[in-house]
Amino acid sequence: MAGAHPHEIDSAFAGNHELRKRVHAAIDQNPTQTTLFRDISTYILNQTSQTSTEPESKKRKLDDSNGAQNGAPGGGLFSAENKAWRSYPGVSFSLPQRKKFTLELVLNKKEGGIRGVGADGKVEFGIAWKDVDQIFCIPVPEKAKRQHNFVVLPLHGDGVNPVPDHLKSSPPEPIVWTFEELTGKNIVEGEDPGPGPIAEAVHHCLIQAGTKKNVVFPDAEDFKSAIPQSHRKGEPAFHVKGHRGSKEGYLFFTRVGIVWGFKKPLAFFDFGSINSVSYTAVLRNTFNLVITTPTQEFEFGMLDQADFAGINDYVQQHGLQDASMAAARRAKKLNVNPPAENENGTNGAGAAEEDDETELQKAERLLQEEEEEDEEDYDPGSEGESEGSGSDDDSEDEEGGGGYEEGETEVYEGGEGEDMEE
Repeated sequence: MAGAHPHEIDSAFAGNHELRKRVHAAIDQNPTQTTLFRDISTYILNQTSQTSTEPESKKRKLDDSNGAQNGAPGGGLFSAENKAWRSYPGVSFSLPQRKKFTLELVLNKKEGGIRGVGADGKVEFGIAWKDVDQIFCIPVPEKAKRQHNFVVLPLHGDGVNPVPDHLKSSPPEPIVWTFEELTGKNIVEGEDPGPGPIAEAVHHCLIQAGTKKNVVFPDAEDFKSAIPQSHRKGEPAFHVKGHRGSKEGYLFFTRVGIVWGFKKPLAFFDFGSINSVSYTAVLRNTFNLVITTPTQEFEFGMLDQADFAGINDYVQQHGLQDASMAAARRAKKLNVNPPAENENGTNGAGAAEEDDETELQKAERLLQEEEEEDEEDYDPGSEGESEGSGSDDDSEDEEGGGGYEEGETEVYEGGEGEDMEE
């Protein structure tokens, strides 16, 4: 019976002896299915023939699109022949993949960059030095052990400005890895246990590649939080906890712009991309920060009132409340002529500095006035009533005060619900 089987079946299933035997057995049991299996075998042979005759250039293009990430072409930075200048094994990455890789710095002006290499030696992702927009080294908040996140933002990958049309199919992604400071027996005498050595190595590569970039660290002169760190007495914190929609994260106010991290989507607002900064939902304990760009608004909610003064100083220092300054900042970034000065010889920044009262200060003043009015309207006569009656009133007052605090939260969470529905 085996000799009666069509040769198409033997050819189609030549690579799987066990499956070929099962097909033959099925035909022996039910010869009426011979035509069906012959058609299946012919289809398989035709598909195999088309794949084998596909042009090599097309197959290479498919391989490159699968192997190269962040918009980088195959080869070059992604080639194992392009040796690393510095190599750091066992580094924990969170973007673009959450996994441990070997971090490699390739010191090559044309084909150098940062890349993540897997255990098999394959380059999983990378970014060329020439395609780097900014690199930050930022302390990871609320960790018992000191940790720092290196955040590498590619050009057109800031999460704020629109991605050019030619990159929309595969927009560039940030790279984020975590450095944990050495402690105890792991500290090598005479060596910096912190992120300084890696930052210096990255900076050296950026210089050799001909860029003017540098690794940006938070600085207390730009901003530091007024909220003390309970686990690190006397050590300043550089973050402000907040919410973007339903996602919790942290804002960092640096010398080159505002960073929101660390979960996707990351966002970086350089000064040239900010039209204005304003404040909304100003309550007794919290407020919201709204950053307006030429294309959209970004609202960060539930920021602690303790940090409003430091944030407002930062906003004032960089003229971020004055929309007229936005064009001047963008012009400076693009190296074109900035807008002309006003008749009094000042530009938008000067006008902003002359304002007597900022939006946040105005909101604070109005809130204070409302509280004072409530105090004036208070009638103490109820205290003269019976002790039982007064007790009930006091209880209601206390519940009312607690309700106010809850009301603050409910107002915000209600807004969040609307955002999520949108």
